[in-house]
Amino acid sequence: MAKHIREKAAASRGGAAGILAAVDEILPDIEALYKDVHAHPELSMHETRTAGIAAGRLRKAGYEVTEGVGKTGVVGLLRNGDGPTVMLRADMDALPIQEATGLDYASKQQAKDEDGNTVPVGHMCGHDMHVAWLIGASILFARARNAWNGTLMVVFQPGEETAQGARAMVDDGLIERFPKPDIVLGQHVMVGAAGTMAGSAGPITSAADSLQIRLFGRGAHGSMPQASIDPVVMAASIVLRLQTIVSREVAATDAAVVTVGVLQAGTKENVIPDDAIIKLNVRTFDPGVRKHVLSAIERIVNAEAEASGAPRKPEITPLDRYPLNVNDKTASDRIAASFREHFGTERVFHTGPAPASEDFGCFATAFQVPSVFWFVGGTDPKTYAKAKKAGTINDLPVNHSPKFAPVLHPTLQTGIETLVVGALAWLGETAEK
Repeated sequence: MAKHIREKAAASRGGAAGILAAVDEILPDIEALYKDVHAHPELSMHETRTAGIAAGRLRKAGYEVTEGVGKTGVVGLLRNGDGPTVMLRADMDALPIQEATGLDYASKQQAKDEDGNTVPVGHMCGHDMHVAWLIGASILFARARNAWNGTLMVVFQPGEETAQGARAMVDDGLIERFPKPDIVLGQHVMVGAAGTMAGSAGPITSAADSLQIRLFGRGAHGSMPQASIDPVVMAASIVLRLQTIVSREVAATDAAVVTVGVLQAGTKENVIPDDAIIKLNVRTFDPGVRKHVLSAIERIVNAEAEASGAPRKPEITPLDRYPLNVNDKTASDRIAASFREHFGTERVFHTGPAPASEDFGCFATAFQVPSVFWFVGGTDPKTYAKAKKAGTINDLPVNHSPKFAPVLHPTLQTGIETLVVGALAWLGETAEK
């Protein structure tokens, strides 16, 4: 009874204190939810179970819920009088990675991928944490409506890992069917001391382009290479030459990454195959640099094929593309000030652009409104401090590693609080007047 009175009194004060008064109460339930989602990951555009959990929690909290937006996306609306509309976004999909964390709630799931192959599935990027954060924040906002004014729009997005989900939701009428937000906010768990957050104005995550290159040669017996046009040698030459784009064609003041992740050719050691496949990924922060790098890739691939006497021009096929995410300066400064006021300056950090990529920016572009995206640390603080002192931070398991596992506490609470405090930078204005 005394606890209920304290929470009611805190809520009546408004602001972050009012909304976060019940965070300790909901944390055990959110932890259980997180472990459940972590143990039952789903591949991109197949997040039916996770979407059902999100939709059920939102309905229970009193939200207007729409399911199946962009196939498996969920949108929840909580209207709370006149005021701004704030959109909060979390992605839901997992990766085709065998988890190796050793956690008692580790995933043992398998699923069919888009090619029909059975693959392991694991939440090795932290999207399960994102789901838990947003459900937690959504519940708290619903419990303390007297602490804020406006409309909260929460979006659980499918298919971030394949750059499909945000675009699918937009194409399914997100702009026409739901209120236009004044601001779009999102966050991502990353390597960093748990309990801290980091961000900056301007570019925050890179643009990304993935390509498949098919090279054509002429097969022959391994003992008679003179009768062949060897696509393996052609592919090897291309892979090596591609490394010179960043080192010799991109200015030191700019940034780019060109990574070859797949090189496939042949089936037997004494058979020169007819073709070879290269799949690569490009990360850039400037549209001009992006254009130049992609052009250079095409130039090198075609030149190497011609130099080898290839019977056909290579086929260069785009696989996916992520937009450059740019944080609005005015909105970023507003978020940073709110974070510093709530968390203290020692927990809020400035960071440069991350070479990771996100389709989060599709929402702000589609709505034509500002957006802010930031990072929340998920590494045990003592482990992170020790690694930083030893210069071994790069040895810590990162997103997409089979061993990536954010610590539960204080990561869960911090991510819930950052969403609440961030949204209140807009929704709290009218409540204070």
